[in-house]
Amino acid sequence: MKGARGGSRPGRIFSEENSARAQKFGRLKSSEPMDEDFSIPYCGGNNNNTPPIYDKAFAIAQDGSPTHNDSSSPFSKSPWSTHHVSVPPPSNNDDGFSPNVLIGSLVREEGHIYSLAAAGDLLYTGSDSKNIRVWKNQREFSGFKSNSGLVKAIVISNEKIFSGHQDGKIRVWKVSSKDASIHKRVGTLPTFKDFIKCSMKPSNYIEVRRRRNGLWIKHFDAISSLSMSEDQNLLYSASWDKTFKVWRTSDYKCLESVIAHDDAVNSIVAGFDGLVFTGSADGTVKVWRRELQGKGTKHFFSQTLLKQECAVTALAISPDAAIVYCGSSDGLVNFWERELNLSHGGVLRGHKLAILCLVTAGNLVFSGSADMSICIWRRKENEHICLSMLTGHSGPVKCLAVEKDDESLSREKRWILYSGSLDKSVKMWRVSEQAPPLVSTTQQHPLEGHGVAPNSLPYAPSFSSQGRICQKRS
Repeated sequence: MKGARGGSRPGRIFSEENSARAQKFGRLKSSEPMDEDFSIPYCGGNNNNTPPIYDKAFAIAQDGSPTHNDSSSPFSKSPWSTHHVSVPPPSNNDDGFSPNVLIGSLVREEGHIYSLAAAGDLLYTGSDSKNIRVWKNQREFSGFKSNSGLVKAIVISNEKIFSGHQDGKIRVWKVSSKDASIHKRVGTLPTFKDFIKCSMKPSNYIEVRRRRNGLWIKHFDAISSLSMSEDQNLLYSASWDKTFKVWRTSDYKCLESVIAHDDAVNSIVAGFDGLVFTGSADGTVKVWRRELQGKGTKHFFSQTLLKQECAVTALAISPDAAIVYCGSSDGLVNFWERELNLSHGGVLRGHKLAILCLVTAGNLVFSGSADMSICIWRRKENEHICLSMLTGHSGPVKCLAVEKDDESLSREKRWILYSGSLDKSVKMWRVSEQAPPLVSTTQQHPLEGHGVAPNSLPYAPSFSSQGRICQKRS
């Protein structure tokens, strides 16, 4: 997920400090949020301040001392240390093996983790140090630096890496054919050529801020989210400037700019049937229909899936099931199903604070939150079951990435989940779709070695259909 925001201009969103609107989005409006910026209560007024469970054992190696990577780093001013947690390998007789478990951490000494992307055996991490680091087998493999501010989003398409930044620019990187550890910057969106060409026509200028005009091909606020079309030919960028833009990946040309919302666009996902979904700080989720027009493309508004008081902070799509998931600042996850003509399918409730990121894999849905936890939901037929609540981060979980576990058995579906946090760490989890569901218990501490906090929250994770919010008190 990608950075969420509750307004379009930091520090100038509200004319009245105590207005209802300020109370609604005030915690989300900072351009460089700290941990406390995400302590957002439910819009419904949940005043229970019980802290989430955090087991410090998850943050260190079993021997109690970090294992440092002795190899030289291209970013010596920002050292990382790697911690390993010994985990028994999967076996045919796997009854005693914990299916959902922390298997490693990458702990950084300074800065926040804002974005993640996994491709093959490589993990890309973006932070507010302007660096993008590349990790292989939990060791630093490569890295490259941009001058475009903190890295808000990363997507990978074939051999190209696209990064969205705080200054509204999109950088394009490519792996060197001679050395896989070298990444070269091959472009910036918008390109200089298109910028000059577009600036020649007065009709290409639009009002972007009060008494200020700018070119429509450029974002004028932070990039919040990036997404690729199913055919990988189009790149979508969402921004706090209330727009999303469409870029052709072959020549990096901006094809279209859409003023999508009344407030910051926090998330965008390109989905099935040529549909694009956007979520905003204005509390809405909108659907856009893509139509090809010659060599170009045009997007038309289709419908509004959600309209609420709380900011929409994250979106994700399950390609296999054609389900759209939406996370909000109230800690809820709503979803809509294509089979039901995008009618509302239900609500997943497992967090106390804002949802900051969502990702799907197979039949699983992962939600990261400002409450420092990660909920794992398994979709089965017409319901969602909470398998685990992963704990271990000491700051808001800002981004998630997932890939298939190559070591998994053929009879099982296992995934490797990466979680990035404002606690300056990236954690690596092994997750199984065959894990037993989370059951109610009065236990007050996580199960040792599992990274799972079973219902230690004031309410148990629950699923309700037809829009009903179900809360189970423990």
